Amino acid sequence: AGFIKSPLSQKRLTQDSVELHCEAIGNPIPEIQWWFEGNEPNETYAQLWDGARQDRVKINATYNLHSTSTIHIANLTSNDSGMYECRASNDPDRNHLSKSPKVKWIRSQANVFVIERPDIRAHITDDSGKLILSCNVSASHLAIRGHKWVHEDKVLQTDTESSAFTSYTIEGKMEEHSGIYECIYLTDPEIKGQVNVSVPPQVVAYKKSEHGNEGDTGVLTCKSPSFPPVKKWSWFKNGQLVSALINGSGRYIIKSSDNKTELRILKLNIEEDAGDYHCNASNTDGSGSATVNLRVRSRLAALWPFLGIVAEVLVLVTIIFIYEKRRKPDEVLDGKRCLGKSNATNHKDKNVRQRNAN
Repeated sequence: AGFIKSPLSQKRLTQDSVELHCEAIGNPIPEIQWWFEGNEPNETYAQLWDGARQDRVKINATYNLHSTSTIHIANLTSNDSGMYECRASNDPDRNHLSKSPKVKWIRSQANVFVIERPDIRAHITDDSGKLILSCNVSASHLAIRGHKWVHEDKVLQTDTESSAFTSYTIEGKMEEHSGIYECIYLTDPEIKGQVNVSVPPQVVAYKKSEHGNEGDTGVLTCKSPSFPPVKKWSWFKNGQLVSALINGSGRYIIKSSDNKTELRILKLNIEEDAGDYHCNASNTDGSGSATVNLRVRSRLAALWPFLGIVAEVLVLVTIIFIYEKRRKPDEVLDGKRCLGKSNATNHKDKNVRQRNAN
């Protein structure tokens, strides 16, 4: 048995792609082939293979327990409209040129309609701090059931109007809302237009001030979330391009992507590496930059608080020791005086008693 898992009828726009899936079950495991018949009156079925139609056709098949096959056609044209047929057979003579197979090919079909893509004109208007994005579709024979505005996979606005014109208003400056906005017409199939809000790179430093210990690795980072993406990142220190220093010392490593750049400085040096670093970004709309201040501390810097506490303890112990050393002799002397005075009083009383007795 064989069948196509995809919808039996699909509508696509020119320049889109279509994908069909087919499965077949049998013992032994059957082979799957793809065939196509166009809409022209005299056109007959022709077999499709991987790489056909100027490499726009891709066929993937697996034969494990049962057969599965997928055909993918990219960059569709009106000539791709027609009937696609999945054929499966496990007869040993199925591909023989002269013998007729005993078991006929099992077939399953899907019809694909390729519709000419309508033209969508996009426009941006800056009106007193507001951005008005608009789309207008022309020469469309498709019924419009509504519109959607989407930005970064987030639906911003929907409606059920059937007009060819649709718009979306953004509150704020263009620099704060750059990116790709899509106007989607709810038709069958859907029509999508694109409005690009482009600005020069809005560069920000991950941290405006970075700290590092002498001998460690310092990491400075800048980002640009704006659209279009950054084409080139550069780092400067004291007006000198940092990349020019890479071959000299080998201590500088720069890693950059579309929206981020990172400067690593190996074995930080207090005298050479401390200071302001400037990250510069440029794209098709201009350039932007940000500043990162790098402070390099001595390795002993972390010991100063501990050494201060130790010094305070030593001073306190010394003061207590000196105080105790001075206080103890005075107490001994006072004791001797008291003892001597008491003895003298006792002797005096004894003499008085002896005289009275006599």
